[in-house]
Amino acid sequence: MSDPELSPIAYGEFVSDVHAIADALKADHWRPDHLVGIGRGGLVPAAYLSHRTGISMLSVDFSSGVPAFADELLHKLAASTREGQRILLIDDINDSGRTIEALNKSLIAEGGVIDNIRVAVLIDNVRSVAKVQYRSRTIDRATDKRWFVFPWEAMAERGTLIEEAEAVPERLA
Repeated sequence: MSDPELSPIAYGEFVSDVHAIADALKADHWRPDHLVGIGRGGLVPAAYLSHRTGISMLSVDFSSGVPAFADELLHKLAASTREGQRILLIDDINDSGRTIEALNKSLIAEGGVIDNIRVAVLIDNVRSVAKVQYRSRTIDRATDKRWFVFPWEAMAERGTLIEEAEAVPERLA
């Protein structure tokens, strides 16, 4: 198997993506009470979007693989949506949709109100099982096999990026 095609996203592109999401959010007239950066890929975009919009930012380390680490925060987020607060979950990419679907299911299981929860991503795969309300751009994994390297990921060694890409071969095949 050959190495995956690593596709670096330039800093300027990333900033444009954040502006696009902020503009879409403003045009929709739906304003969340909190942005929630999904660790690890959604933390940087959420911080930038928070500065761009003035909306407070929270974070949830949902995809770390540490059992029960995010449970208390998920319980609090679900409770806030029951009280009428709106949250916007932020991630870098909606690829397979597994993270977003699992997070939504966890929030619902905790009694969260789905109408008060929305999702924004920089890149949205049209074939994902998860649906998002805001995105900067779309891809189709049926034809686009690039492994996107966001500016904060560029700190990793090339070998590490390749290992991460090869860990999910269904996205590359």
